[in-house]
Amino acid sequence: METATERKMKEKNLQSTKDKSRRRNKYGLFCVAPMAIPPSYVDLGKSARDIFNKGYGFGLVKLDVKTKSASGVEFTTSGSSNTDTGKVNGSLETKYKWAEYGLTFTEKWNTDNTLGTEIAIEDQIAKGLKLTFDTTFSPNTGKKSGKIKSAYKRECLNLGCDVDFDFAGPAIHGSAVFGYEGWLAGYQMTFDSAKSKLTRNNFSVGYKTGDFQLHTNVNDGSEFGGSIYQKVSDNLETAVNLAWTAGSNSTRFGIAAKYKLDSTASISAKVNNSSLVGVGYTQTLRPGVKLTLSALIDGKSINAGGHKLGLGLELEA
Repeated sequence: METATERKMKEKNLQSTKDKSRRRNKYGLFCVAPMAIPPSYVDLGKSARDIFNKGYGFGLVKLDVKTKSASGVEFTTSGSSNTDTGKVNGSLETKYKWAEYGLTFTEKWNTDNTLGTEIAIEDQIAKGLKLTFDTTFSPNTGKKSGKIKSAYKRECLNLGCDVDFDFAGPAIHGSAVFGYEGWLAGYQMTFDSAKSKLTRNNFSVGYKTGDFQLHTNVNDGSEFGGSIYQKVSDNLETAVNLAWTAGSNSTRFGIAAKYKLDSTASISAKVNNSSLVGVGYTQTLRPGVKLTLSALIDGKSINAGGHKLGLGLELEA
């Protein structure tokens, strides 16, 4: 039989464990360890979106190649051909990380002949602070653009502020996400200094645990959306999304699932209220070689044609 003293000691140890799982920030708020740093605003609901978007490539034949040199420079090459229009798009990206100083240098080029340069510094000026300087230049048109991005994340808080430079006047993009014991609340805005008004005004509320996520959002007071993600088992993930626009009687609805057949293969499927059915199959042929096959079927006009197929190949070395 357990004595009163032993029971008290067990309760004391349990309380001590709970206290250690929490960290107190300078605002006096407690953040449970798994939710210490919430995601950025654009990543809210990302798990559900990934189930709907990853593993598909309708109407495209795509090749992605990732390599890394001995000096640590990463190369990413991507090319795709649209089976409907025949248009071919390509891009090249090089990235070098100077980990000692928290610096990342990125150079980009695409078939639209746009050149991009990005320099990022992280956790150097302050812990959790990331600053990015991003510029693009098009030699054909002479068009230039610049952007300064800043992001700060810490316990319970994730902030972002970007400034787009334009001759007419800069545009300021701001976002904030607050998390507390699994609950998430976020706000996103864009202020156009040329027009002196808010051009984007979005709110979001959600809840996140290890195997379940709920996300709802209101964009500009007229677009309403929500999504649910659940990891049913180690092999099965499901997602549901809803969207509705003020002034419209139609609600957009979709269901998606991903099932891992084994460690090298998975199948994906999704369907929406427009009777569009998407299926995908991903197979790792060998380490660093991944093949993706996908198809989009219009359930309302199966015999009329217009269905789309997709093929993707990813190589990494």
